[in-house]
Amino acid sequence: MTIFTLWFENFPNNLPIIIGASTVAIIFVVIFQKAAMSAEGRSTSWTRRITGPNGKWFFGLLFILWAVVFGVGLQLVPHEGASSPYGGLGLIAMFTGFFISMGFLWSVIGE
Repeated sequence: MTIFTLWFENFPNNLPIIIGASTVAIIFVVIFQKAAMSAEGRSTSWTRRITGPNGKWFFGLLFILWAVVFGVGLQLVPHEGASSPYGGLGLIAMFTGFFISMGFLWSVIGE
């Protein structure tokens, strides 16, 4: 039970972290809800834009941009020990790269 109350022990100092985590969680839920609604045919303009014929170009350019940003970014951070920012940046690169790649495959196969 202490793992759930740990965030609130230093409440005034941890308030930006709590607000940031809550904001990210809300954004995830909204994106997942919009993705689920697009399968029913009630899609919005941005879902039609990325799932249309030009979606493969969008995800292709996004993949190239991802490769350049993280290819350069991972070389600029120090690689000393477990406390370096290399691990966190690598984890972010791995997750974003997976979702961008899956979006690219989805747009190419779906056409």
